[in-house]
Amino acid sequence: MPTPTELRLKQAERRLEVDFDDGSRFAFAAEYLRVESPSAEVQGHGPNERRTVPGKRQVGIAGLEPVGHYAVRILFDDTHDTGIFSWDYLFKLGREQAQRWPAYLAALAAQGLSRDPPASPARR
Repeated sequence: MPTPTELRLKQAERRLEVDFDDGSRFAFAAEYLRVESPSAEVQGHGPNERRTVPGKRQVGIAGLEPVGHYAVRILFDDTHDTGIFSWDYLFKLGREQAQRWPAYLAALAAQGLSRDPPASPARR
């Protein structure tokens, strides 16, 4: 599998750009990475436990932490930080983005969920 040659965090745009050594380049919205996190919170502990995560339209990336020579931990500004994105998984997310994103949107719609966070109750 290809490995990254460069990762560029664009915090203001809520985007991570990754260049791979095979010439592939991917731009990932923070929301896409958050809802596709390899963490147990999203993926579950088995094939039938995957969770559709709503309300992440405004999520950003607070930082990146290298994990050995094989992955990066993405620190999201909603405090989610348990997903370790291997180079293989990032490459797969890039290659499958055109299929995964519409599938995510369809899953939200089917479950009556929204990309927007729940409205905060008004303060008195």
